[in-house]
Amino acid sequence: MRVGSFVLAAQFPGQGQGEALHRAVRSAEVAEEAGLDAVWLAEHHFVPYGTCPSAITLAALLLGRTRRLRVGTAVSVLPTVHPVALGEQAALLHVTSGGRFSLGVGRGGPWVDLEVFGTGLEAYEKGFPESLDLLLRWLREPSVTASGERFTFREVPVVPRPSEALTETPTEAEGPEVVVACTSPASIRLAAERGLPMLLGMHVGDEEKAEMVALWQRCARTAGRPGEEIRGAAHVSAGVCQIADRRTDAVEALLKAMPGWLKQGLDAHVTVDGRTRRMRDPLEYTELLCGLHPVGTPRLCADRLAATSERTGVSRFALLVEGSGDLAATEENVRRLGTEVLPHLC
Repeated sequence: MRVGSFVLAAQFPGQGQGEALHRAVRSAEVAEEAGLDAVWLAEHHFVPYGTCPSAITLAALLLGRTRRLRVGTAVSVLPTVHPVALGEQAALLHVTSGGRFSLGVGRGGPWVDLEVFGTGLEAYEKGFPESLDLLLRWLREPSVTASGERFTFREVPVVPRPSEALTETPTEAEGPEVVVACTSPASIRLAAERGLPMLLGMHVGDEEKAEMVALWQRCARTAGRPGEEIRGAAHVSAGVCQIADRRTDAVEALLKAMPGWLKQGLDAHVTVDGRTRRMRDPLEYTELLCGLHPVGTPRLCADRLAATSERTGVSRFALLVEGSGDLAATEENVRRLGTEVLPHLC
C-alpha cells in the first residue's frame, strides 16, 4: 500500500492566497520527511477552493525541493491546455526528476476557464478523448503529427524524449505515468481502453469505488488489454485524513474549518454557459467525508485505509491533510500520518 497526500492549496476564510500556497508547499516538504510515498497536486482557476492554477508548475518546484517523493498532478485540466504543451512539460519533469513525476489528467468542469483560455465548451464536452490520445502519443513516440477535429499539425520531433535520462542512470519508466480522473462510466471506459489507472474522487465511498474498479477491469478486458496490466493497475483513491488522539477531536477539527472553505470555494465557481449548478451542502459534505475516510485515531485511520484497500482493490491513496486550514496543524497531521499510521500498514 502506498499513501500520499492530496494538496489543494485551499484558501480558508480569512486567509490570503500566499498563506494557502505556503501551507501547500510546506505540507509536501513534510510529507517527504514523514515517509509518505507521494504528493498529488490539484489545479483550479479563479476560485479560492484551490489557489494553485498550474499543478505541473507547482510539481516542478516540489520535485526540486525533494529527493525521494513522487509528485503528481491531480489533476492537470486537459481541456484548458494544448496536450503537446502539457506533454512537453511532463516529459521534462520525468527526465529531470529521475522518473518521480506522475501526470494526472481530467476533464475539469464546464467552468468559465474554457472561455478565458479560449478552448470553448466543446473541448470539455467532446474533446477530451482526442486530447488524451494526442498527449499519450507525445509521451510514447519519437515524433508526432495530428489530423484530428481540434488539433492538426505537421510531424514534429518530441524533445525531450521521455525515455531519455539526465544522468547515466536511466529512469524507471520510458515515460511519466499517466492517471485519469474518473467520475462516470464514460471516463472509466476511456481510461480502461488505454490501460490507464484511475484517480477516484474523495466524494465516493468504498462500494462505489469497488464498482468503478470492476467496470474498469471489464472494459480493459473487452479492449484486449493484457491480463498482467489489468491485474497490476495502480488506481489512486482520494480521501480526507485527520488524525487525533480521539475521533471526536479529529471530526471537530474538520467541522470547524471545512464547511466555511467549501462554501466560499464552491460558490465561486462560474459556469461558462450559465447552466444551473447543484452544490453540496458544506456541512453535510464535511460530515460525509468524515464518515468515508480515515478521520480519527491513528489505529482507526490505519484500519480504515486497510478496509478500503481490501474492499476496492485500490492500493494507492491521496489524502487531503490540510482540512484544518492551519499550517501547524497540517504539518502535525502529516507527521502523524507518516509515523503513527503508516507503520500499521506495512
